[in-house]
Amino acid sequence: MREDLLQYVWRTRQFDLKDLEDTEGVQIQILDFGEYNTHAGPDFLNAKIQIGEMLWAGNVEMHVRASDWRRHQHSENRAYENVILHVVFDADESVFRAQSLDNQVIPCLILKGRISGELIEKYQTLMTNENWIPCEKSFEHVSDLTKTMWFERLTIERLERKTTDFVQLFNYNQNDWEETFYQIVARTFGLKINAEPMLWLAQSLPHRVLAKHKNQLFQIEALLFGQAGFLEKIEKTIQNTEGVYPQALKKEYDFLKHKHNLTAINAVSWQFSKLRPPSFPTIRLAQLAGLIYRSSHLFSKVIDCEEVKQIRALFEAEVSPFWHSHFTLTGEASQKPTVKKIGNDFFNTIMINAIVPVLFFYGKYKKEEDFVARALRFLHETEGDKNSLVEQWSNLGVSTHSAYQTQALLELKNEYCVKKRCLSCAIGSAILKHRKTS
Repeated sequence: MREDLLQYVWRTRQFDLKDLEDTEGVQIQILDFGEYNTHAGPDFLNAKIQIGEMLWAGNVEMHVRASDWRRHQHSENRAYENVILHVVFDADESVFRAQSLDNQVIPCLILKGRISGELIEKYQTLMTNENWIPCEKSFEHVSDLTKTMWFERLTIERLERKTTDFVQLFNYNQNDWEETFYQIVARTFGLKINAEPMLWLAQSLPHRVLAKHKNQLFQIEALLFGQAGFLEKIEKTIQNTEGVYPQALKKEYDFLKHKHNLTAINAVSWQFSKLRPPSFPTIRLAQLAGLIYRSSHLFSKVIDCEEVKQIRALFEAEVSPFWHSHFTLTGEASQKPTVKKIGNDFFNTIMINAIVPVLFFYGKYKKEEDFVARALRFLHETEGDKNSLVEQWSNLGVSTHSAYQTQALLELKNEYCVKKRCLSCAIGSAILKHRKTS
């Protein structure tokens, strides 16, 4: 038995409520189970319970064993002075209020024998099996309505969790929307593997500096590649044509670095291994340069967009000609030059991880629900993530067409299934509530 299961059966009323009495044989009637407390302190707050002839209003604390009260030193903690009922699975000893309250015995209710054996067995199965998700064998038996409503909640939950991170950046940038958005977009351009170096780069090279060179793609590239540390080892003595453009970038950066008093980040931070060449950080920087060149004050333009296709048009940035035939600054030219535009899959990634969360955050911050609704609509209209995790959900019969759905599935797997938070999951709860019929 675990304490979280006791909390679950209490808040869902899934135990035998008939003829309740405390360990002294005094009758108990629960008028209000209280509010589940996810913070420090008693497990349920503001309960109302009739114990004998006395109506009590206060808090409820739960433990597997009554002696856990003593082990957790609740008697010395004033936060527990207002506990009116101690709910346990095993009552191995009596517990008392703090000494300031004359060491009164706290009424104790035992749940052992009042919880369905089938529920306990299902819970243990969820907690101990090693399937891809704990409920893999029972998932198909949960109603589509339950799943759909839960997925809706999970999508919002994921967006809210992302905005917590954005708030920190927003505060760091002193409530500057353009600067914050620029940093979020830059981080997204780094994908997961280079997200942090991209953010460091953006923070070392303020948007306001780039804005001064918004009409010069060459200067924007020089600033980005220079701040990334990629120009430090460019040899000034290279004589072949391959080195002409990198040398020119380095020369320009050396001038701009002193002009704006810039300090580059360490180039060793960047990862190239395990990436396909089109996703190399050098290519992503070239694309970011093209985006900044084509769309200065990007945030202001994005919040004016009412359709995904309008945002897509903003991101139709092209790289400079050098990158048509190169993937790095020092590598040989490709035999098959290509115009390295932002592809559909990468644009979807930008929508999911930058555009939609920022619009959602902006709407919440400004208390303008139109932006929140627009963010959710954009997510519906964006193609879903493509990865092995989403494929696994698809194998379980879950629709994965839009990003609205796949974001919910990512949240479910990573924040609930992996952490075995089945008791906080609507699907897990539905499985535990389902009873076999004889």
